[in-house]
Amino acid sequence: MAVLAESGSNPDVELLYDINGLAKDAPHWFDRVMEFVGEYGLLLAMVLLILWCWWSVRRRGGEDAAPSVAALVWAPLAAGLAVLVNVPIRGFVERPRPFVDHQGLDVLVSGKTDFSFVSDHATITMALGVGLFVAHRRFGLIGIGLALLEGFCRVYMGVHYPTDVVGGFALGTAVVLLLSPPATALLTPLMRAVERSPRAGWLVRRRSAAAGDRGNTLLPSARKPLDTEERDLAA
Repeated sequence: MAVLAESGSNPDVELLYDINGLAKDAPHWFDRVMEFVGEYGLLLAMVLLILWCWWSVRRRGGEDAAPSVAALVWAPLAAGLAVLVNVPIRGFVERPRPFVDHQGLDVLVSGKTDFSFVSDHATITMALGVGLFVAHRRFGLIGIGLALLEGFCRVYMGVHYPTDVVGGFALGTAVVLLLSPPATALLTPLMRAVERSPRAGWLVRRRSAAAGDRGNTLLPSARKPLDTEERDLAA
């Protein structure tokens, strides 16, 4: 298919010029910051957020530790799968980058020669954000917020149309949610097996938390002889 948006009267193109126009009015240093954030920074932030969520889940422990870690493992797997799904989509749509068909854009990143629809960055970040939301609501909301910011940055940088970003959001969300039930059904037993492992169990639950759970389970029975002895002494 040819270009999806060629006319300046197209709302997609108008929004592109409106958002990218902010780059023209911004200081040079701010554009360099947005270039780094949109190209690398937010992807790194998503990875750190997933690691933070994993650390929080394993530290808390409990019966939900294994399913939560399984959902966290699924998030990057889903993001990678969504990027693979995007390969034939890009080849089918064959939409050039916006700066190829539209003049006057302030392009912050050079060397983009591949097709535009859909945005890989938007796909990856939204897949990670939605995957985080499946595992942990609070972390997931932060992740989705970062994904929305990533989409804005891609248009601001002049390398994607707004609909490229929306398509990436839809693709990442669809892959995560549609395949989440079978993925978690496979990954949760695996994480429970890892949790029981003497060597790798710390990946799912902190050892002290697991020991504390066992200690709390044995506490009532362990207290009975002591209570009996205390009553005898009192008598």
